Amino acid sequence: MSEIKERYFKAQQEEKKKQLENHSKTIKDFISLCSEIGLKLTNENFSYIQTIGIVAKYPNLLFHLKPELEKVDEELIECKSLEKHFEKKIFNSGMLYSDKFIAMAHPYFRRSLSEFANFAPRFIDLFWKFKDDKVKTYIALDANRVRVNVDDSAYLELDTWYGASFKEQIEKIPNGVVKIRPPAQLDETDISFFFNDAYSFDIKWTEKNEIKTFQAEEFKTEKVTINIRGTEYYPVRYLHAEYDIKNKHFRHFDGAIHFYEKTEYFQRRDSDLNFNEKIGTHLKAKTYKLFKMNENVSVETWITYTSHFCTGNPLVFEYFEGKYPDHIQEILNKIGKKASG
Repeated sequence: MSEIKERYFKAQQEEKKKQLENHSKTIKDFISLCSEIGLKLTNENFSYIQTIGIVAKYPNLLFHLKPELEKVDEELIECKSLEKHFEKKIFNSGMLYSDKFIAMAHPYFRRSLSEFANFAPRFIDLFWKFKDDKVKTYIALDANRVRVNVDDSAYLELDTWYGASFKEQIEKIPNGVVKIRPPAQLDETDISFFFNDAYSFDIKWTEKNEIKTFQAEEFKTEKVTINIRGTEYYPVRYLHAEYDIKNKHFRHFDGAIHFYEKTEYFQRRDSDLNFNEKIGTHLKAKTYKLFKMNENVSVETWITYTSHFCTGNPLVFEYFEGKYPDHIQEILNKIGKKASG
């Protein structure tokens, strides 16, 4: 096995070297482009990433190249304004094409929140194709990196995760908290394979002045962490939406990542979304907002994007459908029979 790994990593390094050599002129031209706006990039700022292509990395690079891009809410940019500066291509979701480079959706949309992974299907694919004149959309972009090989190459991964349906009327959902956990008989390996490392899915509904508010946090097991500038965090996907009872649509819907430090994570994960109301000092995680939809968001859109933001998590499907996806239920039945036999 060690020999196989060694050969694999050697082949990866050779491929990286070859790709950088093949794109040497493209890299040189991009360095010149950056020099014109006062940025000093060298070959060290470039890398080849199999899932992306030739990537240039520099602090706030995208906004140096496109200073006219305007952040309207924390790190979010209105999608309609992006159409003035970039072109979308249906086959390459998450990419925004210009003549000299390609901007990209934020790396927290990628699998495992990794800047080296492909985008986690199918949230970005759906978001890139979303069109509804009644809804204003906003998204976070990769500020520090752009792709410099402006061609039609794309790294495709198939995905079989589908969104759930939801037949309840939003206004009739009881206010309060819900906490969903994987079945108790599953071990760590089962949860990793079949529940995408989900620890719990926490939901809270509240209501005030004809507005019904939805909040949800998706906790992963403690093995899922991310290092940000030397500090280890536990990433938790967070969703928030406001439903207008009178007009029967969501007036606001957004998604973010909450980053909990170790003590905060273990304090919070076995409680619920009323946690701060139960303790004297409020626990407030670091937050990075990733997308937003405003004005007239349909219930169907809210369900679809909630399902795919938490991609591969059967607990989300269970909340909306009242059951697990069929293929997960079949696996659970087999595990149950094996345990009882």
